[in-house]
Amino acid sequence: MTSTSGALARRLGLRDAVVIGLASMIGAGAFVSLGAASDLAGALAPLAVLLAAGVALCNATSTAQLAAQHPASGGTYHYGREQLGPWWGFLAGWCFVLGKIASCAAMALVIAAYLVPEPAQRIVAALVVVVLTGVNLVGVTRTAALARVLVSVALVALVLTGARLVGGVLLGAGGSAGSDAADAGAAIPGPLAGSAAGLWDGGLAAVLGAGAGGAAGIVLAVAQAAALMFFAFAGYARVATLGEEVVEPRRTIPRAILLALAVVAALYLALSVVLVLVGPAPGADGWGPAPFLTALDAVGAGGAWHAVITVGAVAAATGALLALVAGISRTALAMARERDLPPVLAPVSPRFSVPQRAELAAGIAVVLLVLLASDVLVAIAASSFGVLLYYAIANLAALTQVGQWRLFPKAMQVIGLVGCLLLVAALPGRTIVAGAALVLAGVAYRGVVLAVRR
Repeated sequence: MTSTSGALARRLGLRDAVVIGLASMIGAGAFVSLGAASDLAGALAPLAVLLAAGVALCNATSTAQLAAQHPASGGTYHYGREQLGPWWGFLAGWCFVLGKIASCAAMALVIAAYLVPEPAQRIVAALVVVVLTGVNLVGVTRTAALARVLVSVALVALVLTGARLVGGVLLGAGGSAGSDAADAGAAIPGPLAGSAAGLWDGGLAAVLGAGAGGAAGIVLAVAQAAALMFFAFAGYARVATLGEEVVEPRRTIPRAILLALAVVAALYLALSVVLVLVGPAPGADGWGPAPFLTALDAVGAGGAWHAVITVGAVAAATGALLALVAGISRTALAMARERDLPPVLAPVSPRFSVPQRAELAAGIAVVLLVLLASDVLVAIAASSFGVLLYYAIANLAALTQVGQWRLFPKAMQVIGLVGCLLLVAALPGRTIVAGAALVLAGVAYRGVVLAVRR
């Protein structure tokens, strides 16, 4: 490759593509979102997981169908431009970048929370982002190799921990967890439990009085739990954003997306059932940002088991962050090529075949958010807002495909579009307002750029 703005090399096969999708999803869902979903929906958390998985499946078919026709970097930014027009493409790309920067910040903070005490967490999280950005700068094949190791470690840790929790429940907490764990296991957790209920303030649930309980409260609790769980499923599209680097994209991308999604959906459903079996969180703060550490304590398992889940959590979050930074940079690359972002981000390294300037810009943005963010769950909600709107546009774009490119029924795209919009409406009011303001800021930026060109 002789030009710094040329095409990316096709190096990723089916196995690498599936691993990148798994590494992008396994992390938030298992180690953060499941706890928040359980706090909100209680015993109905598995239903929230299924709802999120159903919306994700519809979105995945749209993404796979679009990626097969348009195998280039940029994901729905590129698809939206091709199928709907430049403005739709810009909105998709802008929402993706906003949502995934929030995702990266959440993952980095989770890694730090497991490694060091509170005073040093933000600095460690920022250092983690710097290191993983450096890994991405030296080539996507090395990214895929490292992701394979990290996701394997995370899967082993989750399976072992899940087995230990089930064993503790079957043995009645083994007699070592104390009466608190026994009492927790005897109760059926209800919706709107724990500190996660505070996420409802100012949103649709507050308007409809969900906090007062009743059928409306339960439905809205499950809907918001599903919106938070959707954050954990969103990584399957990372394969599509790397479409310019995938071998045989028409065949590889759809298979990789659906395989990765199926594995993760089964895993999340099983883990949500395990948390229900353990019982309600044994404290006023709910399951917290590390639900499986809390669950292990509830069944009397500590020490070595804490080490197992900590290693798994750090590996999973690291793998997710690694793939997320790569996905953001590829979308930024595509937007810069079309001058929707500054063209200075467009060059591709002739040595490593990666968009190094876009990688650096993404890393800097995540570091800034890590240093300024207030809460992991708030970051997750912000990510869900951007990503759900991104997939809504993907479903809309897929609806316009015809002929040989229509791989799935239109009904799946309609369900995906409606599902995305409903889950956005279920998010906290403050998240919706802040997200809408950032989207409008992006629209204003593009409007100014277009006016200056004219």
